[in-house]
Amino acid sequence: MGTEGATPERRTTRSSSSLSKPSLDAPKPPLSTRPSLPNDLLFSDEPLSIDTLLSNFPGRGAQVLEILRLIGPPNSPMLPLLLHGGVSTGKTSVILQILHHINRPFVYTSCCSCHSPRILFESVLNQLFLHRKNPSNGYLSARRCERASDFINLLRDALSQVTGSPRGKKSKLDGNGEMIYLIFDNVELIRSWNKSSDILALLFRLFDILNIPEVGLIYISNAAPDAYYSMAGSVEPVGVYFPDYTVDDLFNIFMLRSPANRKLYSSFLSVVLKPFFRVTRRIDELATAFDPLFQKYCEPLADLNLVPDESMKRRLFVRLQPHLSASLNETFRVPSECSFEANKEGTCSKKGNIRKLSGRETSNELDFHMSVSAKYLLISAFLASRNPATLDAALFDSTGGSNNRKQKKKSSQAIMDQKDEMAEEMLLKGPGSFPLERLLAIFQCITSVGEGTLEEEQLEDGMVIESGNVGLMSDVLLQLSTLCNANFICKSGSCPLEGSTRYRSTVDEDMALKVARSINFPLSKYMYRR
Repeated sequence: MGTEGATPERRTTRSSSSLSKPSLDAPKPPLSTRPSLPNDLLFSDEPLSIDTLLSNFPGRGAQVLEILRLIGPPNSPMLPLLLHGGVSTGKTSVILQILHHINRPFVYTSCCSCHSPRILFESVLNQLFLHRKNPSNGYLSARRCERASDFINLLRDALSQVTGSPRGKKSKLDGNGEMIYLIFDNVELIRSWNKSSDILALLFRLFDILNIPEVGLIYISNAAPDAYYSMAGSVEPVGVYFPDYTVDDLFNIFMLRSPANRKLYSSFLSVVLKPFFRVTRRIDELATAFDPLFQKYCEPLADLNLVPDESMKRRLFVRLQPHLSASLNETFRVPSECSFEANKEGTCSKKGNIRKLSGRETSNELDFHMSVSAKYLLISAFLASRNPATLDAALFDSTGGSNNRKQKKKSSQAIMDQKDEMAEEMLLKGPGSFPLERLLAIFQCITSVGEGTLEEEQLEDGMVIESGNVGLMSDVLLQLSTLCNANFICKSGSCPLEGSTRYRSTVDEDMALKVARSINFPLSKYMYRR
């Protein structure tokens, strides 16, 4: 998730504790009761004031105050918390800065950097044991932990060591209170692991299993709380919802990052923010789009400290408008080697045709590299989202759909009108979702049409083809995960009747046609037209 508001202060960890010095101005508790170990689980600088905390997160004042109320006084136990909301809504940044404000030790683990239970377990234990992987220890963890039972036992030992007291006895921690917090971020990603239900049940039952009042549990998720409330008999976490940002919230967030001339940047945001707000509300995506646009916006100005008047704002807007339209039409793009050479030398030879679109030149070639099998998988997802599932049998027959056009009979006017209404309804609904089984079936069918191209690509890449026919390859699921991470395909939840995850294609028809042309695939023949 993107970092909203002010950038969080750097926390002292095992990797930085030996290099950083404690602040001389920070308040110190009495030396007789000051353990040394928990210092590495605290922020290294002075705590934030409540005013600074609230000003750093526009639009999140209610969530900050609610979390502070649920955490309670320094010495009071707390129920588990579940911070949930969409991507890039400030969940992680808010909780980390709240812990900076109250100056309490914590352990943060993100499931984005963990792809197995063992890595998750060892990440928590390494922080609690203050262990740093380095060449001297062979980059090994403090404890090898693969089973859930071992994790619970080692976690109890680590918490006892950090709190400075044996099991079952009350302890005192460094900071303002006795609590230590375990933060698990992106817990929705655990659902894609092996034995995910067991791991999720373990994490959400830690409050009952550990039964340690000094430990607070905080879960962060992009999914709704209903996805985790299946563990009967356990204490359910208290939910705190983070809604999407409004236009005013985003304006205030970007004004916190504004350059020296705030009035100039404010006039720029008044032009670009509302058009982009309809496309995305993610802070990181907006920041990536706004940086080059602001440079274009400031190009006519000789003095960047100049305060623009109304006439100057209109001239700057007229100059920015073509760049703004082009930026809104851009999709996920990774510059290829040819693009880098073009930026350096000013020339780039392309075999594809170049056409005019919205006053700018666009190429029919892709600007990023993708394997042939991934291209077929992306085309399969596009067709599964665009075409009704009832037409799969007609479009993808035993001949790969090549004869369905010849067998098509002349339709009456009533049937044509009905198809027009269906097509318009599909356009209004947008791309549909589909199960994994349908995606793999379409993939297997369309790869049989382009068998030669796919085999040549596999041979060039050094891949071994076990049979003459192109079937489902062993890396299809891995490529599906890659396409999901690149936002070409998104997960749209699970169907209760089917019991499986559904997907949706996010690419438009122009992008799909470019991908199809790069592998000489007749995409238009498989698309449902009115």
